[in-house]
Amino acid sequence: MAKINPFAALRPRPELASRICELPYDVMSSAEAREMAAGNPLSFLHVSKPEIDLPAGTDTYSPAVYAKGKENFARLIAEGALRQDPQPCYYLYRQVMGKHNQVGWVAAASCEDYLNNIIKKHEFTRPDKEDDRVRHIETLNSQTGPVFLTYRANAALDELAAKKTSETPDIDFTAKDGVRHTAWVIGDAKTVQFIEAEFSRIPFLYIADGHHRSAAAARVYQTRKGAGESGSFLSVIFPHNQMQILPYNRVLKSLNGLTAAQLLEKLDAVFIIKPQGAAQPTRKHELGLFLNGQWHTLHFRPQFAATSDPIEKLDVTLLQKYVLAPIFGIDDPRTSKEINFVGGIRGTAELEKLVNNGEYACAFSMFPTSIEDLMTIADAGGIMPPKSTWFEPKLRDAMFCHMI
Repeated sequence: MAKINPFAALRPRPELASRICELPYDVMSSAEAREMAAGNPLSFLHVSKPEIDLPAGTDTYSPAVYAKGKENFARLIAEGALRQDPQPCYYLYRQVMGKHNQVGWVAAASCEDYLNNIIKKHEFTRPDKEDDRVRHIETLNSQTGPVFLTYRANAALDELAAKKTSETPDIDFTAKDGVRHTAWVIGDAKTVQFIEAEFSRIPFLYIADGHHRSAAAARVYQTRKGAGESGSFLSVIFPHNQMQILPYNRVLKSLNGLTAAQLLEKLDAVFIIKPQGAAQPTRKHELGLFLNGQWHTLHFRPQFAATSDPIEKLDVTLLQKYVLAPIFGIDDPRTSKEINFVGGIRGTAELEKLVNNGEYACAFSMFPTSIEDLMTIADAGGIMPPKSTWFEPKLRDAMFCHMI
């Protein structure tokens, strides 16, 4: 059963939150971060991407970068822009993005649960990215980027969340991208005990986003042998039926020596093709292909999706197995220079732009992977193909920090 703990969060002063809280470090380049933080010394990008305060071209993994992050973090604390709560609490974190609304529980999740697979994974991690997060946590003595977890929805927790979010929030702001971020502090002993009791009935938690952050936290826990608060990690935990997954689209550098007509002929063996199709697929096993300025709707022929294996019937798996490898010659999408991935937040217009400007030869728009598929695969101990899911909205760094 899942074990979570309240913790004394380091949080922004409410009136400064909109200037401090930022998108996660890994959804932007250093150049983009430098531009976003320009003229704003309170921006948490000075902590999460501190290379922006060093000369352009600085190695992002150099000791100077982590030292600068520590210096900037200490400054925000010393100036009182970030303040730690006096007692352990749980928190609620609501995000509103257009018509989508999601409310998650902010808690310290258990590193032991992570290591014992009570917290289930669905992705491999990269050693270099893990090492980076370990160094960041060790240098700051804090986890500043939350892990995005989910659980199968619980009616009692839903009811409590609805009651609490009707009360006056502690932090409430709308970011420049239009996403509204609201937080409530839950510190009374009775409610804290109720939350712990309800989560103790939940058998598993699932990592939606943050595999590297959680893996790094577990490594720090093992190195420190659980000293201080290192035995748990910062998380926001959402019920599964509130999750929003956007597609993770594919763009291809070339047609692998084929003409457009030859490509369509080969694809016809795999798909039922509708020319003059839609940019956005409307159902599972349907894709969009942008080629020569035109969208085609592709639907996998029934025999290709006729499997009970939850990984094998994912659209990203089918595309890799029957199209990208045999037709485009892309055997390993993790390492191939012939393919790139575009998060669904950028829309299909971005795919059209990348192809029309000649940077790429064609693009595939995907239908989003479902949260049910993700949990089924994680339950079976499976690993999803790379770039299978894109969760939105992203959790803001510095809304909550966990001091270890």
